[in-house]
Amino acid sequence: MLDFTLEGEFIHLIQLLKAANIVQSGGEAQMVVSEGGVKYNGEVDYRKRLKVRRGDILECRGKLIKVK
Repeated sequence: MLDFTLEGEFIHLIQLLKAANIVQSGGEAQMVVSEGGVKYNGEVDYRKRLKVRRGDILECRGKLIKVK
């Protein structure tokens, strides 16, 4: 599990995927999300502008990300 420390109140899902080095670009992140490749707190989520906050857990490409 990867722990990601949040600097502000939230981070958009696309930005988080890039910051956590799950994807290489914003375009790749958008494609992964639109294809249902991200689970947000256990549920597949298709929202690219999703606001991820502390305590959330994401799964993408076999990696778990816990937001702190």
